Amino acid sequence: MKLESGISAVVLPNGETIAYRKAGSGEQIVMLVHGNMTSSKHWDVLMERLQDEYTIYAPDLRGFGASTYQQPISSLKEFSEDVKQFADALGLQRFSIAGWSTGGGIGMQFAIDYPERVEKLVLIESVGIQGYPILKKDAAGQPVLGEFLTTKEEIAADPVQVAPVLQALQNRDKEFYRALWNLVIYTHKQPEPDHYEEYLEDMLTQRNLVDVDYALATFNISEEHNGVVAGTGEVRKLNAPTLVIQGARDYVVPPAMGEGIAKAVPQAEYVLLPDCGHSPLVDCLDALVNTINSFLKG
Repeated sequence: MKLESGISAVVLPNGETIAYRKAGSGEQIVMLVHGNMTSSKHWDVLMERLQDEYTIYAPDLRGFGASTYQQPISSLKEFSEDVKQFADALGLQRFSIAGWSTGGGIGMQFAIDYPERVEKLVLIESVGIQGYPILKKDAAGQPVLGEFLTTKEEIAADPVQVAPVLQALQNRDKEFYRALWNLVIYTHKQPEPDHYEEYLEDMLTQRNLVDVDYALATFNISEEHNGVVAGTGEVRKLNAPTLVIQGARDYVVPPAMGEGIAKAVPQAEYVLLPDCGHSPLVDCLDALVNTINSFLKG
């Protein structure tokens, strides 16, 4: 596998090759877990700001960026197991995890399954404890309240949230992605032009969109049914000191999801960033860095 400069890779026992970025040499170790439609590339500005204080590892999840995708996933738990094997391969025994969006769900699952490995957990615009089910659409493309897509086939055919993105991936349509991200994510600020072009190119590397959407729909660690699957109740096992960072203007993950995590996790601290959307990495980097530093060093 040809990797760009600054990226290393490790082969996991499950046969997947996981590419990753590393920065810094601080005593505290932080693992950054990216979200859907992204990769470790999107952490670049945060890694630059944190590298003087921490040793940072940012893997490309299976099926994203420069990592392989030999075995399709159907759950966030499978990504969490990849993170475990990745940490084992690099000899990382105990560390903090910061997960963005989908990465937050992966971080929660990892902290539930391997509490002895997690020092602290940072959830940045994270998917909630009931996952992210996708509503069915009527003939006009409008959501049907209370009715959810339950299979990968149904999700792939969704005419609003999924099928157009699949088409854009097939056509390598960067301008579709630019319009989409400007509409729902980069609504207040946009990345620096050079960075934005790199991010767009990176988005087109994804090979697992439907599988990830299905994994999000079936992720439910709450005590309740989410419309697709029953809750596992595993949120009760989430005992790591947890920071929930939520943007007040997030149009992807509404504040109610962050509030729900904070209420369900005993040791959770909730921080609402008033001038921020789904990407605090772009909207409010200074506030994000300060909030993370205060928590990890506290």
